[in-house]
Amino acid sequence: MSHPTPHSADGSTWSVLRFPAFRWMFMAQAVSFIGSWMQLAAISWHIYELTGDAAALGLVGLVRVVPIILLSLFGGVVADAYDRRKLMIVVSLLMGVIACVMAVFTFSGGATVGLLYLLTAALSAVSAFDKPAWQALMPNLVPREYMSSAVRVNVVLVELSLMIGPVLAGIVLARAGAGAAYLINGLSFIPVVLTLLLVKLPPMKPQERVPVTLDNMLEGLRFVRRTPLLWSTMSLDFIATFFSSAMALLPIYAADVLRVGEEGYGLLYAAPSIGAVVGSVAMAHFAGRIKQQGKLLLWSVAAYGAATIVFGLSNIFWLSMFALAFAGLADAISMVIRNAIRLLVTPDHLRGRMLGVNMVFFMGGPQLGEFEAGIMARAFGAPFSVISGGIGTIIAVAAMAAGLPILRQYREGDLVAPQPAAAGEIPAEAVPVPTAAGD
Repeated sequence: MSHPTPHSADGSTWSVLRFPAFRWMFMAQAVSFIGSWMQLAAISWHIYELTGDAAALGLVGLVRVVPIILLSLFGGVVADAYDRRKLMIVVSLLMGVIACVMAVFTFSGGATVGLLYLLTAALSAVSAFDKPAWQALMPNLVPREYMSSAVRVNVVLVELSLMIGPVLAGIVLARAGAGAAYLINGLSFIPVVLTLLLVKLPPMKPQERVPVTLDNMLEGLRFVRRTPLLWSTMSLDFIATFFSSAMALLPIYAADVLRVGEEGYGLLYAAPSIGAVVGSVAMAHFAGRIKQQGKLLLWSVAAYGAATIVFGLSNIFWLSMFALAFAGLADAISMVIRNAIRLLVTPDHLRGRMLGVNMVFFMGGPQLGEFEAGIMARAFGAPFSVISGGIGTIIAVAAMAAGLPILRQYREGDLVAPQPAAAGEIPAEAVPVPTAAGD
């Protein structure tokens, strides 16, 4: 398979789609991501429909995060130890089967709250292997000089699917029920499996693989700990999403505060991604021209918290949509910067393990935040839960900006590509630790 050379690229972020393997995986993952977001939106609505309880909604986040915390480090080392293509095929098939089982029980009337929690936890457990494998595979689909572009395009993919999936979920919920949404998600994994089977992907080099041992599992933690820019961006992500988890309470806002029903719920769920698509497309075009990316990262997370406050205060549908869309725009900007840092600073043989650690932060923050939001909403009401979370995010960003100058001063040009020592191996001491801009 021939690749375009850097000289053949037009300099646009979208030129990364010229690489056939990346382009086909991009399209297959788009279908799968849309199905996954349909299912996530449908589960929350289904649980609230069955219980009418804010705490039960929050518990969805808890049952999703526990498997992530328990399995992400293991999933990361497995992504570094085994062929990532084969691993993705297996986990895609498993997730498709679990979604179809959920659909069968729902159609038959046997879907209890406990069963929905159990199957949601099972999906989350499998995703602990899927996400590190996909994100670790992605840098092998394009040359390193295209990596930032691939990250930006992938963020656009995620946000487009998050915009489309919940809107479709709202339509399907109103017309066919939650079972149909689960079934569509189960079928959405078929394009991914077919693409992985048919498209030529570069195999992992034997020297890049590592055995599945406890020490290798912990190496991901050690790498993150000794790379300040990694753990600081992961911590920022965790704190912001822990406090600002308004999404968990959307069924309450749609049904009881704004009174817009299933289709309005789908629009509210999709609103952050409407803004995020704008933000991610803008970053795809202009990120290369932004010099002080660390400051932009901090300001975007603070804006995310401010938009969450506006949503919590609103009882007008269009204003709520706008606030959620603005929150999504701000989150997309920070996501592009964070993802580029993680993939650029990490050598390939550690990438799966680093992403396993990142999943604890990336998934742990919002899912634990959903549980906290549900408990707070039951005790003090949904608006108080959302508003206080937005305030907490702004306070946390201010504290991290003051205490972590490496975040304030970060520029993408500070990252130095790691150089293999011998036989493709990168010793720990050669892993780059970015210097602050201006040092």
